[in-house]
Amino acid sequence: MLITSIPQYIQNITNAKADLTGTGVVTLYTAPSGAEFNATVISSILVSEDSGNADTITVTITNGSTVFSLFKVKAVGANGTVELLTRDLVLQGGEILKVTAATGNRLHVVASIQEFAQNRNTTSGI
Repeated sequence: MLITSIPQYIQNITNAKADLTGTGVVTLYTAPSGAEFNATVISSILVSEDSGNADTITVTITNGSTVFSLFKVKAVGANGTVELLTRDLVLQGGEILKVTAATGNRLHVVASIQEFAQNRNTTSGI
């Protein structure tokens, strides 16, 4: 994602993974909140069910004390994998991507992430 009016450089490319062993809220990823960061782009969120039983997942973004629902009780078929995003998802500094399974020990989540900075970091290796 390129915003031509704002200087930006890829600071980091990574993924965040979670094995949802319980039914509590799990922090999948927290966007960096330093002044040097412009934004974080989530390009993919894959959810896979590995127990042979259909299940559901809820995905939210938390900004301070405010919670925004992205997917509320999204179905994932037995032994299936679902790509949740059809477009990039942008997180601002400090925003938290959280996931919750309806049933423990059934779902795995993997998010593909690009972190953008305002200044070029020559030590990042990218």
